[in-house]
Amino acid sequence: MKRIFALCLLSLALTNSSCAQKKDFVVTIKTNYGDIVAILYDETPKHKQNFIKLAKEHYFDSLLFHRVIEGFMIQGGDPNSKRAKAGESLGNGGPGYTVDAEFNPKFFHKRGALAAARLGDAQNPAKASSGSQFYIVQGKIIPSSELSSMKIDQAKLNSAMPKYLSKPENKPIYDTLGKLYASGQTEAFNNKIVSLAEAVEKETGTKILKDVPPEKIKAYANIGGTPFLDDSYTVFGEVIKGLDVVDKIAAIKKGASDRPAEDVRMFVTVAEMSKKKITKEYGYVYTETENKK
Repeated sequence: MKRIFALCLLSLALTNSSCAQKKDFVVTIKTNYGDIVAILYDETPKHKQNFIKLAKEHYFDSLLFHRVIEGFMIQGGDPNSKRAKAGESLGNGGPGYTVDAEFNPKFFHKRGALAAARLGDAQNPAKASSGSQFYIVQGKIIPSSELSSMKIDQAKLNSAMPKYLSKPENKPIYDTLGKLYASGQTEAFNNKIVSLAEAVEKETGTKILKDVPPEKIKAYANIGGTPFLDDSYTVFGEVIKGLDVVDKIAAIKKGASDRPAEDVRMFVTVAEMSKKKITKEYGYVYTETENKK
């Protein structure tokens, strides 16, 4: 009887543990233009834990979206913005610490991506994130020519190109590139270079083409984003409701340093919710692996 009772308790504990593991945190950023709702990725735990901590402490409350660029992103989280005067330059404040970079190839700067701002490479070679400043990608649809260049390691292509062009049989290509460059046809010149990547790789033996997940190409082609930021800034979440609010904020008239002419304040809350409910209410679909966590 004692053994059966113990097994029942163990079964109950495992059941409760499994249920607890299938919950997640939903972030709500309230603004006077509406609410933006996001989830935070488990695969970027330092950023997730830090953001939740700050939100629970009401750190973000009444801070501004102090930098907005239409077609690019909206940025906030500078504590100096809470009592900033009109026209005051912002963007240098923080909680006094940084968060280690957590780059993950699964996460990229598609429309709606939630990512961490940071200091530039010269001051910050480790690309550590700001402790509190973040941005939400609005982005734009990426044309096919740019999508093709995403598959290319530009530095390696530039390095291998002279060897490729020095071959006598490739002189016609060399001449064509020279004419395009001399006539100022920059776009045509760049497109031609990109089109040669596969041939340069094959003839020089230099690995130039990168393996880019098809879902990444599809996202940038269909919903847009800012791919040039990939692998340089940590993406740690995504918007699951309120992209129209992001669009409204991005379109606000701006003053100096891309600061909105009117103050757009945020009030951030986090709520724990079952993953099943998140999917039902917001349409966010977890992968099979994520559902087991």
